[in-house]
This record gives sequence, C-alpha cells and structure tokens, in this order.
Amino acid sequence: MLTPERIIQIGMGHWPARTLQTAVKFGLFTVLGDGDMTGERLRTVLGLSPRANPDFFDALVALGILDRKGDGPQAVYSNSEEASAFLDKASKTYVGGFLEMSHDRLYPFWTDLGTALKTGKPQNETKDGGAPMFDQLYADPERLEQFMAAMSSISAGNFQALAAKFDFAPYATLCDVGGAEGILSIMVARAHPHMRCTSADLAAVEPIAGKKIAAAGLSDRVGTAVIDFFRDPLPKADVITMGMILHDWDLDTKKMLVSKAFDALPPGGAFIVIEQLIDDGRRENAFGLMMSLNMLIEFGEAFDYTGADFKSWCLEAGFARSEVLHLAGPSSAAIAYK
Repeated sequence: MLTPERIIQIGMGHWPARTLQTAVKFGLFTVLGDGDMTGERLRTVLGLSPRANPDFFDALVALGILDRKGDGPQAVYSNSEEASAFLDKASKTYVGGFLEMSHDRLYPFWTDLGTALKTGKPQNETKDGGAPMFDQLYADPERLEQFMAAMSSISAGNFQALAAKFDFAPYATLCDVGGAEGILSIMVARAHPHMRCTSADLAAVEPIAGKKIAAAGLSDRVGTAVIDFFRDPLPKADVITMGMILHDWDLDTKKMLVSKAFDALPPGGAFIVIEQLIDDGRRENAFGLMMSLNMLIEFGEAFDYTGADFKSWCLEAGFARSEVLHLAGPSSAAIAYK
C-alpha cells in the first residue's frame, strides 16, 4: 500500500537532526560515558528544564541513540553501542565534532537554501557582511580548532579505510595537502611503517597538527610543512593526498590544484582525493549531492563532483589514468596515476 511515510520522514528530517545535534552540543553522551543515570539525574547534570525529562531522553531512545532500562521516573538511561563509540568525547572514534559544527553553523545557514538556489550566492557569515568563512576561522584560534576537530571527526574513518585499502607498498613518501590536524598522515604512517608523511597546511594550522603528531608518537616519520596552495608549489612526494579539499572550490581552482599535484609527483606517483564522491549517474549518493548543496551555501561556486569529473580534469592535466576506491559510507577516494 502506498503511504506518505517516507516523504514525511524526509520532510521532517530536521526534527531528529536537531535532537541529536543538541544532545551532542550538551555533552549528553559524554556525561553518560561516566555511568548510567535516571532521567532526573541526567536532567540535573545537564542543567535542563524539568520539561526536558523524559521527552528529550526518550526521543533519543526511540531514535536508537540511547538505551533505557525500565519505565517511569526510575528508568535508567545509557549510551547505545553506537553512541559510546562515536558520540562520547572520551572515545578515540568520536565524530561529534562535525555535529557540533553543524549545530553552531551549518544548520542555521540551511534555512536559506532556497535563497542560495535562486541567487547562486553563499548563505553563511558573508551574507550579512561578515568575512569569508576561512578568513574568520584563521583569525580565531578557538574556532579554528573546532573546525579542524570537526573535519577530523568526519574524515577519520575514511582515512583509516584508505590506509587499509590502498596499496602503499610501491611508495615511500606522502604529502597531505590541507592536512589540518594531520590525521591522514598519522593513520597512513601507523599502518605502513615504511612511509614518511608530511601534513601541509597554513601557518595557523601547523601547531595543531604538530601536537596531534607528537601525541601519536610519530614525530620521527610524520612532519609538517607550511604552504599556501594558492601561491606555493606543492611539496614533492610519491603520493599527494587531499581530504575534503577539492570540493571547496570552483572549477578553475579545482583544475589548478590538480595541475599542481601533477607537477609535485614523480612518474608513477599517485594523486588521491577523499570526498563524498557523487556516483557518475548522479542517482545514488544523496549525501554527496547534499554535500554539494552545502558547498553552495558555504561558498557559492564550490561543488562536489563525480569520479568521471575527476578523471576528465586529471587527464587534462597529464595524468595517465584514474580509478575510484570506495572507502566507507558515502565516501570514496578518487585516484589518478602519473
């Protein structure tokens, strides 16, 4: 029987999204990482109104994010297995940073998707006369660290999958361009002891990466480099990687970065981009397509792309061939070989 259930779920998707984002912002899952709690105790610890209990917590139970033992006021709430792994800040696989950024920045901007679609203009801070997003980030160390953590949280699983699935045996060096906290370099170095890696980014980012690399105990094989990839040539390496970098820019800038990667590689070298790559038929990867809409909201002319798009740019730059390697969920690595 045909019902409108799926349409209603999609149309009201902001309800579960905001419920989860708010819980992450409050640190609810981190609080429950210290032990199970009744609704009243959890409400008190989080500093919430009595009206929040039990609706807020039971909504998270119904969404499958929290577990609950018992009913009524004596019921006890705990993190689900997924929440413990991915939403407790104490977990090494925490992905809540991206959800926190969504709570603070992306969610309000998406209110103006219609305006973005009609005008082709960004709907972020610049809409009200603010400085471009990256200018604001690099001027505010606290916001920059939040952004870097958000990018790391959404990308860590993909970087780990790349380290496991791509054959690094023929290569000795890697440079991750726009390397942020250095997570990709760290994961490749851990998985492949023969690799020496460099995380390259702007000067404001280098100390953040340096701390992460040192904490990982890999300073002997993972270094940092300060570059502005608009002005500087990319560091030479056998493998050049870009994690969620290429989609930030318009077509001309994308082609410029592809060309710079080609110039930095030796014959036989590999250029790898990690994105929510849109399927060539543009029918399946809804997350990748909506990420492209997010790029419209953030930057206007920026967009996500297909493996076929990437191949055409790389062949134009002189690469011999390309392929797509699925990583995890909606994400893939597009790889071009020189």
